Amino acid sequence: SGRWDSIDKEMVRFKDRRERDMVLAMTHEEIVATLCASELKSYRQLPQLVYHLQTKFRDDPRPRAGLIRVREFTMKDSYSLDLDQAGLDQQYQAHYDAYFRIFKRCGLPVIAVGSDVGMMGGQGAHEYMFLTDIGEDTLVLCDQCGYAANRQVAAFAKPVAPAQAPQDMQKVATPDTKTIESLANLLGVPTAQTAKAVFFMATIHDKEQFVFAVVRGDMAVNETKLSNAVKASALRPATEAEIRATGAEPGYASPVGLRNLLVVVDDAIPTSPNLVAGANEAGYHYINTNYGRDYTADIVTDIVAATDGHACVKCGNPLRTVRGVEVGNIFKLG
Repeated sequence: SGRWDSIDKEMVRFKDRRERDMVLAMTHEEIVATLCASELKSYRQLPQLVYHLQTKFRDDPRPRAGLIRVREFTMKDSYSLDLDQAGLDQQYQAHYDAYFRIFKRCGLPVIAVGSDVGMMGGQGAHEYMFLTDIGEDTLVLCDQCGYAANRQVAAFAKPVAPAQAPQDMQKVATPDTKTIESLANLLGVPTAQTAKAVFFMATIHDKEQFVFAVVRGDMAVNETKLSNAVKASALRPATEAEIRATGAEPGYASPVGLRNLLVVVDDAIPTSPNLVAGANEAGYHYINTNYGRDYTADIVTDIVAATDGHACVKCGNPLRTVRGVEVGNIFKLG
């Protein structure tokens, strides 16, 4: 299935006494696929529905909260095998509705939110969330139109920057301004007029690669969106030494003048003219940097996090965030 290579340390690997590679099962699509391959000989046998209850083990980096998040657990899995996309859509909706009935019988109030497909892959997913202050997931909700998504994937209508003609880029002294707030205060500009550089090391095809992410100063990087954009199996913050090895200066960095880097910029950057960005020299920034003229990126996509007060991507009304515990998950694997 390729999961041996695509999943990070969450999957436990070891060798037996004969030095054969072994794993502890973290999910069971492979087993169900093998079973169905031996049983189904014709499309006339579709659709089918297979379910089981089985032990899973995931070496979670943050086991917590009693039985809410543990490394070894029992899961009920249901798998549909469908003839075509219409069949998949129908089965997905049937599962979507069935989980609500299950939780209602349990007396557990839940909401469904759009979620990241993560290691499962596929075309879409929903999580069933029990709202509680001790929840480890942040959910983004719109009370007007019903939009609901895990913050990992939540979108919002980004404020449009005022139209301006591109100005000449200039280097200016900005001592002791390693934060966006101090930089904006010094230059007397809104944080939306700045470009923020954030650095990561991404594991891509079993190799770590430096990722230079750029977002507007009034926004924050969403690590799940960034990880998906570069197709990384793992993501960690880069160290100061790793940052400097690229020619960038922590606190004063931008892609301007740098080469041979994987640069990812949020899609609000190209439409935001004359931004203040780092000069890759301690104590200095550039004013009036413009995407396309002064630097380009390998990937331009949405990589920022939605939060309270952002405009709903569907209706434009303010979003709000709440905490929740995941109690169920369905995927449209394809």
